[in-house]
Amino acid sequence: MYDEKVVLKNLTENEMKEFLVSIGEKKFRGGQIFSWVYRGIKDFDEMNNIPKSLRAKLSESSIIGNIDVELRLESKVDNTKKYLFLLNDGSIIETVAMIYDSRVTVCVSNQVGCRMGCRFCASTIDGLYRNLEPWEILDQVLKVQEDLGMRVSNVVMMGSGEPLDNYENSVQFLKLVNEENGLNIGYRHITLSTCGVVDKIYDLADLQLPINLAISFHSPFDEERKKIMPVANKFSIRDILKSCRYFIEKTGRRITFEYSLIKGVNDSENEASEIVKLLRGMLCHVNLIPINPVDERDFEKPSKEYINKFKDYLDKNNIPVTIRNSMGADISGACGQLRRKFKNTDGTV
Repeated sequence: MYDEKVVLKNLTENEMKEFLVSIGEKKFRGGQIFSWVYRGIKDFDEMNNIPKSLRAKLSESSIIGNIDVELRLESKVDNTKKYLFLLNDGSIIETVAMIYDSRVTVCVSNQVGCRMGCRFCASTIDGLYRNLEPWEILDQVLKVQEDLGMRVSNVVMMGSGEPLDNYENSVQFLKLVNEENGLNIGYRHITLSTCGVVDKIYDLADLQLPINLAISFHSPFDEERKKIMPVANKFSIRDILKSCRYFIEKTGRRITFEYSLIKGVNDSENEASEIVKLLRGMLCHVNLIPINPVDERDFEKPSKEYINKFKDYLDKNNIPVTIRNSMGADISGACGQLRRKFKNTDGTV
C-alpha cells in the first residue's frame, strides 16, 4: 500500500533508533524524530531541528502516517464524540471519545469491518474488509487528543473489529500506546475486548502485559451463544473460561465479562443462575449492557425492570456486576452504526 516505505508511527522509540541507524544516521536522531511524530506533524519539513538532508532521506524511505477526520459528531445528551476517519486507501473507520470530567477514554477500531458475525453488532454485517495496521489504530488516539486538546488517559479496544483476529498489529499498538516518550498510557488504563479467540488469549497472557481483558460473553449456554456469536462454534464457554483463568494467573488482572442483555434471548433468571455457577470464585466482573438496537437486526432492549432484576440476582450471589450506561445513543454510538450510513460495500466512502 505504501510502496514498501517504513511507516514511522508503526515504530517504538527503540525501533525508530534502529531504523535511523539502518539508513546510515546517528541513533540519537531516532529519538528526535520519535518526539516529532508524537507532536502530530503532517510533513517532514516541520522537523526544524533535523538537517534538511536527513528530512529528504526520510521522505524517500518512509512516511509519517496520518489518517484524516471525515466527520465528527457531538452528543447532545452526554460528553461523547464520534469520529469517522478516512484512511489512505479510502476506507473509513469509527472512533468514539468519552469524556468524564478531566478523563478522556477513546474507543478505537482495529479492523475495517469484522468477520466474527455477532448478530447484535453492526460492524460485522458486511464482513471484514481488512486489518488496520498498528499506526492506523494509534493515530485514532492521536487525532482525538489533538482535536479535543485534552490528554487521552484511557483506551478501550472495543470499536469495530476483533483485536485478537488482528493479533500482531494489536499487540504492536499496545506497545506503541504505552511508550514513555509517546502517549505514555499505562497498560492498566487499556482494555482489550474479544469475543473469545481462545488460542490468542493464551498468547496474550504469555506476554504478561498488565492490560484489562474483556470477554464478549452474552450467553452462559454454548448452544444459545452459537446463535448469537458464530465464534462459539469453534470455542466453547469451558475453553474460554479456562483461557481466562490462565490470563488471570499470568497477569494478576481481573477479567470483565461483557454481557449484552437482549429481550427474550438471554435475560432470564435461568441465564443469571448459570452465570453464577460459571463465574463463582473467579477474579472477574460482569458488565451488563442493555443492547443498542441495530436497524438491520430485530433484537430489542429488555425493560429497566428486567435489567435491574438480572443485576440484583448476580449481586446477591456475590458476582461483582454493574450496568453500563449507553453513551452517544443520539450519534449512532454502537460499533459500526455510523460507518454503515456513510460507506460503500467495500468499506470506502
